[in-house]
Amino acid sequence: MRVLVTGGAGFIGSTLVDRLLAEGHAVDVVDDLSTGSLSNLAQARSAGGTFTFHNLDVRSIEVVDLLARRRPEVVYHLAAQADVRVSVTNPVLDAEVNVLGTLRVLEGARVAGSARVVFAASGGTLYGEPSPDELPVAESHSHRPLSPYGVSKKAAIDYLVAYRELHALEFCALALGNVYGPRQDPYGEAGVVAIFTDRLLSDQVVTIYGDGAQTRDFVYVDDVVDAFVRAATRGGGLVCNIGTGQETSVNELYRALATRCGVDREAVHGPARPGELQRSSLDPTRAGIHLGWRPWTTIAEGIEGVVRHRLDQDARS
Repeated sequence: MRVLVTGGAGFIGSTLVDRLLAEGHAVDVVDDLSTGSLSNLAQARSAGGTFTFHNLDVRSIEVVDLLARRRPEVVYHLAAQADVRVSVTNPVLDAEVNVLGTLRVLEGARVAGSARVVFAASGGTLYGEPSPDELPVAESHSHRPLSPYGVSKKAAIDYLVAYRELHALEFCALALGNVYGPRQDPYGEAGVVAIFTDRLLSDQVVTIYGDGAQTRDFVYVDDVVDAFVRAATRGGGLVCNIGTGQETSVNELYRALATRCGVDREAVHGPARPGELQRSSLDPTRAGIHLGWRPWTTIAEGIEGVVRHRLDQDARS
C-alpha cells in the first residue's frame, strides 16, 4: 500500500514511517524540517525506492498537487504547529499551519482519491479542563479547548467530519496524550520527559514550573504508532483517545527519571505557567473497542527506552 505521512521527520512521524516501511508499505513523507530532522529518517532513507522525502510546507498548494500525483491510499496527517505557548502569542500562525495546512491535506486526499486520513488530534487540549471526577476523560466529553492550539485542532476535526459527509473521505482522529520517547527534541516544543532527561544527563538543574503536582497521561511513542497503524483500517468517523488512562505527576516523573539517571538532586521550582492544565488523563476504552488498541509500555519501561536512546547517542558522538 502507498501511504503519505505529513510531519514525517518529527519524532512521532519518523517512528511511524519506520514501522510502515518495516511492514512493506511505500511511504512518502512531507515535512518542511522546521521542527523535524532528516536524522530522524536515517533508517527510512536507506529503504531505497519504497521511501520518498518531499521538503514542503504543509500550507503550500504544492501539497495538493503532490498528493494528486502520488495517490496514497492512506494519509497520516501529523504536521502541526504543536506549541501551545506559540499558539497564544501567534494564533494566526497556529491557524495557518493547523487549519489551512489540514485543508490542503484534505483537498489533496480528495483529489487523489485516498481512502482515509488518519489525523493526530490533541487529547491534552481538546477537552479543556475537565473536573477531577471526570478523569480519565472520555470522547463523549464536550470539546471545549482553551488555547488557540486546541481550537485549531478541534477545527481540523470539524473539517474531517465535513469532508467525510461531502466527499466520502473517511477519517480517524487520534486524540493523543502526552507522547514521549526516543527522538523527541528537548530543545523545541518537546515534552517534559525529553527536557528532564537532557538536563539530568547533562548534569544540569531541572526546573519544575509550579508545585509539580500537575498530572499528565504519558503514552510511549511505539504504542502511539501502533494506534496510527490500526487506524488505517479501523475506527472510521471516530475520535479515539490514545492514552493510558493513568495520571503521573511531574514530581513523580522527575523522581523516576532522576533515579534512572543516577542523579541524587532535587529539582528547583519556578512559577506556575499561566493557563497550564492541572490534571489530565484520557480514557482509552473506545480505542480498545474500535481499534483493538491498548497501551502496553509502562512509564518505567518508557523512561528506560528514552534514557538508553540518549546514552547511545552520546556514545556515538
